[in-house]
Amino acid sequence: MQPRRLLIGALFCLVFVLVPLAAQDWTHWVRIGGYGLSLDRVDWIIQNATETHVFGIETDNDIPGRYESFLDPAEKLKAIHAVAEKAHAAGNTAFVYIAGLECITAHADRATHTLFKDHPDWVQRNISGEPAVFGGGTAFWIGRGDEDVWISPFAPEWRKVYMERVRQIAATGIDGIYVDIPYWMTHFEGWEKSWASFDDYTVAAFKRATGLNARKDFKLGDYDDPGFIQWIDFRIQALTDFMREIDQNAKSVNPHCKTIAEIYPGIEESAPRVGSDVYELYPVVDVIAHEYEYGPGEHMAASRTPLDWFGYMAGMYSFRSFAGEKPSWVLNYSWENQKGIAPKDAMKNLFLSEVMAGANVWDARGHVMSGSNDLETRTAAFHWIAQHEKTFYSARKPIDPIGVYFSPHTRNYFPEEFVRSYRGLMFLLMQSHREFQVVTPRSLQSFSGRVLILPDVKCLGRDELEWLDSYLRSGKTLILTGATGRFDERRKTYAENPFQKLLGITDPTRKQTGISPMRFVYEPQCPGKSYYQALEKEFNRYAVAGDYRKALFNQLREDFARQLDAASAIKPRVEIHASPFVSTQIARVNGSLHIFIANFRGLRAGEVADQTPERNVVIDFLTNADGKVYALPFLGDAQELKCSWQQPDRKTCVIPEISKGMVVWIEEAH
Repeated sequence: MQPRRLLIGALFCLVFVLVPLAAQDWTHWVRIGGYGLSLDRVDWIIQNATETHVFGIETDNDIPGRYESFLDPAEKLKAIHAVAEKAHAAGNTAFVYIAGLECITAHADRATHTLFKDHPDWVQRNISGEPAVFGGGTAFWIGRGDEDVWISPFAPEWRKVYMERVRQIAATGIDGIYVDIPYWMTHFEGWEKSWASFDDYTVAAFKRATGLNARKDFKLGDYDDPGFIQWIDFRIQALTDFMREIDQNAKSVNPHCKTIAEIYPGIEESAPRVGSDVYELYPVVDVIAHEYEYGPGEHMAASRTPLDWFGYMAGMYSFRSFAGEKPSWVLNYSWENQKGIAPKDAMKNLFLSEVMAGANVWDARGHVMSGSNDLETRTAAFHWIAQHEKTFYSARKPIDPIGVYFSPHTRNYFPEEFVRSYRGLMFLLMQSHREFQVVTPRSLQSFSGRVLILPDVKCLGRDELEWLDSYLRSGKTLILTGATGRFDERRKTYAENPFQKLLGITDPTRKQTGISPMRFVYEPQCPGKSYYQALEKEFNRYAVAGDYRKALFNQLREDFARQLDAASAIKPRVEIHASPFVSTQIARVNGSLHIFIANFRGLRAGEVADQTPERNVVIDFLTNADGKVYALPFLGDAQELKCSWQQPDRKTCVIPEISKGMVVWIEEAH
């Protein structure tokens, strides 16, 4: 151990010299490319990143996720130090990949020592006691003869060494540590509903926290069992605490080192099942890199339908809300042998969706983390994004939004019901081109919009109820649906629904509205669910051909828009007249009102990646001030739009054609 201590001490001293040349908020501006890291590749990595406009170099050099380097990290630490030093000299930043709770022993079939052979007590187990140990073929990254194990975060000896490795990595001067999906093993075949882990260390920790025996004191998968609810919460808290400890250890030796968590669960039921909840994790890390597998439908860009794309956008807008002032990176995959689609076209659609949502892009080849399906396309796109990064990655401030409430507890305990309601209402607002804001328990106090929608938010705690009471009494409008407020934040049923009592709702089967003393609309059947159901049947077909104005989903959309107008009496700052196949977000960026537009019309999964242009989009700005209006087409150049005054306070612009997407903004004279 003595030689390694000397190396680590020397690297620790360098941390104060190797401060990145970029500003400390470099995580907001990254355009990521991934590279396999070894000492002999460092110069080429820096050169390639420079030539292809990569800013934020991901390097694969997993120390704790490979048993050999978990035991002896010295050689890999040298490579991490070298790439950090040369990235900084080139004015770039670099971060390094490490596994979370997974560890692979290479050639385990002929090795005397493997992690599982040496430490079987460290490994996660299902309720039957079977260990989370897998071999080649279980996943594409596990080689033949290798041993793949998933470790309990409560294994004390392992955790002590793991955190030491984190400190050693941070001491190299690297800009960030990227932790790959710390989750309970519920992902591989046969483990999806295991609700693991039931190893001795985890069971003992749960006993200390709750007094319950996880192996016998509740019914697994029964949401009506209070013990199972405690198990859900415990598992989420355990992984949140694990990531917090990684961040603390990294910053204890290198305050500039960012902690990045790669997470594949999104807003769906997989988050509480896997235990990695993006909502809970954002406060304890610097960045979350959202991996490709969240959302409904297909995950490969070349295979997405128009409705899949809207699900993707709703997910990213949710992440951006959860993040607060922190950035959101997206590691997604564009193309993998979809013969009807050119790789470059799939890549462009992926980049389009992500920048319009304000997420940082990461290009990779196939299903790995490095390379590119078309390096020329990536180079051009990254150059364009770099030119306009302040437009896409500066803070987007709400103007007068309609709020949609995301309830983490309702999602955790009623996942299927809540997500369909929430997503359907997000689609209604995005496709009706209304300004929206995702509101969460963390952002309630700062929400200033005049309408807030609660989409079947069954679980509400006392603090939430008190805030909603004050919101109503301030003269603002609530739209609530279904059994909103029936349960508290731990899924305990209220003796009497406090929300319905507050609003004077005596018959929860009947639609009711109120104007005085409180403005509200109560819908016993959630319009978001109905809309989502209609979209699933019709949307993709009409996105390709036909008169969508006659479709059921469009009738529901127009009915909801009228209801919003009647309930809120809001005169919006901007009105957008476009088809529902165009996604829009309205926000103030650097003082100017911006509209971020993504067109998904005409796309067909696996067949067509070139949009049908959206024509003659009309934008009305409610303003008395003179000022210029500009448009920035996706991958194009900014140009001034010709506008006219249709009314003294309404400035109108017509955009003849939007192919893939566009940002439009008005610079008002003051």
